[in-house]
Amino acid sequence: MNPAQCRAGRALVDMSQEDLAKAAAVGLSTVRNFEARRSMPIQNNLAAIQRALESAGVEFIPENGGGAGVRLRKS
Repeated sequence: MNPAQCRAGRALVDMSQEDLAKAAAVGLSTVRNFEARRSMPIQNNLAAIQRALESAGVEFIPENGGGAGVRLRKS
């Protein structure tokens, strides 16, 4: 997951940075700094952020020649 995917994923599920930080059990500054490209979270925090977004319905699309992205998971 990259910072743009994180921002886009939050937008898809209408989740604030604060909501994501709580759902992932990480500090708000971790989310803010990652999305602003100021720092990369440690691996377990990055994984927790991704899991929180996935639990909210975000599906991550890997880099496959067309660029990495996100979409809503089908119900």
